[in-house]
Amino acid sequence: MTTPIPFAIDFHVHSDDSYDGREPIELVLEHAADIDLDGVVITDHDEIGESLRAASLAPEYGLIGIPGVEVSTRHGHLLAIGVETRPDPGLPFDETVATVRELGGIAIVPHPFQRSRHGVRKRHITDADAIETYNSMLFTGYRNRRARTFARRRGYPEIGASDAHYLPNVGKAYTEILVTPENGRASKAEIDGDDLVEAILEGRTQIRGKRTPVHKSSVQYAKGAIRKSAYLLTSRTPLVPTVPGSMDRSG
Repeated sequence: MTTPIPFAIDFHVHSDDSYDGREPIELVLEHAADIDLDGVVITDHDEIGESLRAASLAPEYGLIGIPGVEVSTRHGHLLAIGVETRPDPGLPFDETVATVRELGGIAIVPHPFQRSRHGVRKRHITDADAIETYNSMLFTGYRNRRARTFARRRGYPEIGASDAHYLPNVGKAYTEILVTPENGRASKAEIDGDDLVEAILEGRTQIRGKRTPVHKSSVQYAKGAIRKSAYLLTSRTPLVPTVPGSMDRSG
């Protein structure tokens, strides 16, 4: 009997290419390798450039390279995992899911139902490839429990992720994917991204980790809110550069 090979992947991490992130991808990759993750997906807000670069650099750190992006759909956020082109933001949720699949990726719903973080409401989740049922950045376990109940009642695969915006939070929660080797492959080096995707779609996942401490989550939320407020103010002020510049999507 072939023994499944576990892969530890954090599918939801932000870099300094997100308006509310600050870490360069090199530090994220180095940290992920140091804490024995097998891979980390950079999912910046409506930006994919640094994620593509991280995916190409990942093997240098002994990691699997998987690109992704957190897309702002009309009805809330959606993780597009395994895509090399960013789906257009602002489209309906179900249309964005279809686009992600057309681009060869999988669509994962992050922090569902949490409207303060642009989580998609239940009535809009008519189709998806997986649900993030454990997000380490939630203050309490209530939203995670709701997401888990929703996913299990509807038969959606489950993932866990850190939603890290700062380096120490990377890997606080992650997904262990159990890949069953075929055709004599018996090592992690012989497993590719398609094998991981197949395992996720078949529900061969286990959630690991724990919630980020509340005081650290509070700091992250507060800094993100300050950066977003600064952008909204400066973007409306003539002759003043937008701050932070990573939020300026007009270029």
